[in-house]
Amino acid sequence: MTELVIIGGGPAGMSAAVAAYDSGIRDILILERDASLGGILQQCIHNGFGLHKFGEELTGPEYAWRYEVQVKKRNIPVKLNTMVLDITEDKVITATNSEDGVFQIQAKAIILAMGCRERAKGALNIAGSRPAGIYSAGTAQKFVNIKGYMPGKNVVILGSGDIGLIMARRMTLEGAKVHAVCELMPYSGGLARNIEQCLNDFDIPLKLSHTVVEIHGRERVEGVTIAQVDENRKPIPETREYIPCDTLLLSVGLIPENELSKSAGVALSGITSGAMVDQDRQTSVEGIFSCGNVLHVHDLVDFVSEEAEIAGKSAAAYIRGEGGEPVCVQLKTDGKIRYTVPQKITRAKDVTVYFRVADVYKNVKVCVMREDEIVYTKKRPKVAPGEMESIVLKKELFDGAEELNFVLEEA
Repeated sequence: MTELVIIGGGPAGMSAAVAAYDSGIRDILILERDASLGGILQQCIHNGFGLHKFGEELTGPEYAWRYEVQVKKRNIPVKLNTMVLDITEDKVITATNSEDGVFQIQAKAIILAMGCRERAKGALNIAGSRPAGIYSAGTAQKFVNIKGYMPGKNVVILGSGDIGLIMARRMTLEGAKVHAVCELMPYSGGLARNIEQCLNDFDIPLKLSHTVVEIHGRERVEGVTIAQVDENRKPIPETREYIPCDTLLLSVGLIPENELSKSAGVALSGITSGAMVDQDRQTSVEGIFSCGNVLHVHDLVDFVSEEAEIAGKSAAAYIRGEGGEPVCVQLKTDGKIRYTVPQKITRAKDVTVYFRVADVYKNVKVCVMREDEIVYTKKRPKVAPGEMESIVLKKELFDGAEELNFVLEEA
C-alpha cells in the first residue's frame, strides 16, 4: 500500500507531490514514463515561464528544475521510464518498466497529472497524399530544441495555438522562412503576447479565418493550398491560394491524455475532455484527483502549478480523513462561457473558479447568478478563448444553493 501515487512527473505532478509532502504526507511515489522529470518543459527553451510563481522569467527547463530540486530535497521517490498501463476504481495501478517488469501498486489516493497530447493530421481531413514534411508543432519543437535537427526551410503553420506561434519564431531564428500562420477561427488561439513577440516582431502574417485545403507533393511536401473560410468554416473556393513550402506544422489543438482516467471510471467533460472535478480537484471517483493539462489545457505553467498544489493538499487531507462542511452546488455556463473548473462545489470554502469563453468579447461583465439574482459580477474590457480567466467566489455564496450560473453580459 502506498498512500499517494502521482502519475506524471511534469510540472503538475512535481508541484502536487511537493504540496502533499508539505501537508504532512511522506509515503509518496511519482511515476513518470520519460527518462527525466519535467515533462514537456524540457523542450520549451524559450523564456516567459515563472513570472507568476517565481516573480522572474525562466525558460521551461529552468522552471522544471526549480521543482525537481524541491522533489529531491524532500526525498520523494520517483520511478522514471515507467509506463502506467491501467488504473482501477479501487485505486490499483498496473505499471511496467525495465527494472521491475509489470507490477501493481495499491494506493490510498491517486493524482492524475499525465498532461496532454497534440491533435494529429488524421483528425483534419486535409486533401492530398502523405508526403514527408508534415509535423505537429510540438514534434518540430523537439527536433529543433532537443535533437538539433531542422524539419525544413520553407514553412507554413496551420493553427495559432501557443506552440505554433512559438515555433514560428523558433524556425525563423534558425534560418527558415515562415510564409504564414493560418487560423481557422476568426481569432487566435494563443496568448496576445505570443502573437506580438512571435509573429508581429518577425513580420510573419497571421491569416485568420483561413485553413489548408490541400497538401501538394508525393515524397516530400512541395506546397499547400490555403483558402479563406466562411462563417460556417467552409472554404471559399475563389479565395484559394498556393504557397510553395517544404514543411507544414500543425498546431491544431491539445487533447488531455485521459485514457487512464477512463479505465478508472472517472467521468469526463465533453467540453474540456478532462475529468469533472470539485473545488479540491477530486474526480467522480473518490480518492482520485486530477490537475494540470490532463484536466484542462492551460495557458501558463504557473497556473498548472497552482492547480496542482490544490490537488496535492486535497489528496493529503483525503488521506488523513479530513473534510469540511459538505454542500452540493453545480456550476453551469451560458455558452458564451464555455466551461468552468471546477464544475461543482462539494465543500463550503472560498474557491477560485477558472473559465474560458467561446469567442472574443469586449466590454463585458462576468455575472454569477443564483436563480434570478446576480450574486457576483466582474467587469472585463476584453476576454478571448486563448486566455484563461478566473474569479474568486466566497463560501457564503454556496450556502443553501444547488446551482450557480455563469453568464457573460454587456458591461
